[in-house]
Amino acid sequence: MNDEQGISRRNFIKATSAGLLCSAAAGALGGVKAFASEPESQTAAFNGKKKFAGVGSCREITQDIIYIGVSDRRIELFENVYPIPRGVAYNSYVMLDEKTVLFDTVDRSVTGQFFENLTAVLDGRELDYLVVNHMEPDHSSAISEVLVRYPKAKVVCTRAAAIILNQFFACDISDRAIFVGEGDTLKTGKHTLTFVMAPMVHWPEVMMTYDNISGALFSADAFGSFGALNGNLFADEVDFAKDWLSDARRYYCNIVGKYGPQVQAVLKKAGTVDIKILCPTHGPVWRKDLGWILNKYSLWSSYTPEDKAVMVVYGSVYGGTESAANAVAAKISQAGVADVAVYDVSKTHVSELIAEAFRCSHIVLASITYNMGIFTPMKNFLLDLEAHNLQNRCFSFVENGSWSPVSGKQMREIVDRLGGCSVVGKTVTIKSSPASGDSTALTELAEAVSASVLGNSTSQKKVEAAVSKKWVCTVCGYVYEGDKLPEDYKCPLCGAGINAFKEA
Repeated sequence: MNDEQGISRRNFIKATSAGLLCSAAAGALGGVKAFASEPESQTAAFNGKKKFAGVGSCREITQDIIYIGVSDRRIELFENVYPIPRGVAYNSYVMLDEKTVLFDTVDRSVTGQFFENLTAVLDGRELDYLVVNHMEPDHSSAISEVLVRYPKAKVVCTRAAAIILNQFFACDISDRAIFVGEGDTLKTGKHTLTFVMAPMVHWPEVMMTYDNISGALFSADAFGSFGALNGNLFADEVDFAKDWLSDARRYYCNIVGKYGPQVQAVLKKAGTVDIKILCPTHGPVWRKDLGWILNKYSLWSSYTPEDKAVMVVYGSVYGGTESAANAVAAKISQAGVADVAVYDVSKTHVSELIAEAFRCSHIVLASITYNMGIFTPMKNFLLDLEAHNLQNRCFSFVENGSWSPVSGKQMREIVDRLGGCSVVGKTVTIKSSPASGDSTALTELAEAVSASVLGNSTSQKKVEAAVSKKWVCTVCGYVYEGDKLPEDYKCPLCGAGINAFKEA
């Protein structure tokens, strides 16, 4: 055989040898025929080990309830949006009663370990029920395979969940579904499960499941957190306030934050039952100090500031606005406010900013004027605040513009659309970079903010009265500040007269 025939003698020998080795290895596994002529009786199916070492991550929550979730430390973006450097846990649970129950599944990225866990915990028993509390694919991707592996299992869910399941996975469960509504129950032996509807927390099909024996509430995405579990399943096994709270807050505010009224409604329902364990679909399980995390949810969902604190967020290109923001922050701290944090809106991921906005009582926004508007990252942040329904905060403004500063007015317009928010202090306007003459205005703003935080602020009506008017040149966009334009005033940029100006 020569090269002109398509393959050299040497390469033919190498390919043939590799093929024989692969066939022999496959034959040794027992699941693939080594040669086509091998008798059918020698081809036993390869079922794998009965138990893998990985199932050691399963843990008892109670004698009857077993955690079989899986952590993913490879994922970089949750929902392809939120950075999660610590990964995430996909939580799933099994109840072993006269009937067996699986509560939710996992994301497709971890189904291998999930099925090892499920098989090991069932230990040869059939699966009788699959309870679907939430249909988002990070909890439902394994449903179709569960139904193939366990053909006798019934699916317990809302009718809305069944519709969404079919939309995602073309999985029609009509012949094996048990549809439930508010207060419906399912007896599995000594346990009785009660179903609590939680629409728009944070999808319309969501429900929660309460177990009357253990007091466990399988709460779907509520009470969850970003972060992979590091062997510690329970919140009381870690320093949650130090190591987990920021991720739990960022998870809630960005994923569920828009739906505060719906969360409040569910919290009221939760107050009518004796909850002893919280089993979310992400993050640690709660079995102690439930009041602590429930209080956090009450604050976040009612848009009540978690802390008397100030976040200063700036958008700067050449450093002038950044300098002004740092000056305000320093002066607020010097006035006695200990909890002050400064963020570059261009560098800090917006999910971090949203979480801080939910935590802090006061927010100072400092932005350049960009294309006659708000600096793009700052505008996106403000629109995200609006989308997440933030309310009941105190805002202050610093604007910058080399010739026509209008960002303060436009930021204020967005803030005015937020419920229950107020403005503290007079908007500070700088031109390009802070000058010595701007120090007084920045100091006055810092004093107004610190006084508000510490509880001795000037009334907002007095502050509003001190704000001067702004007049915009309709020709070039230049802004004049003052209660009234001089009759002989001309725009210093384009020379237009007083008739070309309108009040901003």
